Amino acid sequence: MMHYNNEWIEQWCEANGWTDWFIECHQYWAFPPGGVMPEPIPSDVLRFIKIEKGASNLERLWLTTGVIVTIAGIVLSYFCQSPTPFVLAFAWNAIIAILIEVEDN
Repeated sequence: MMHYNNEWIEQWCEANGWTDWFIECHQYWAFPPGGVMPEPIPSDVLRFIKIEKGASNLERLWLTTGVIVTIAGIVLSYFCQSPTPFVLAFAWNAIIAILIEVEDN
């Protein structure tokens, strides 16, 4: 999952002199100032960008589907008199939580 908008990475690279950024194996790489080899963008920088900017568009979409599925699970559980829809909604939200978790490299 893309945890960062490309514009956020591009803005940071331009502001700090890093050039030609790209994504490889779910990791952001760029040429540091005066560098001849690309290096991964430091994880503390990515963490700062995440704190500053919040959730990406894709993450917001997943979170919205989680809320909708939860509400639907509660309503269906009530009308069906069965906990199964609520349990399925819980399982769906567990998958979303795993997808949204940001990996530290």
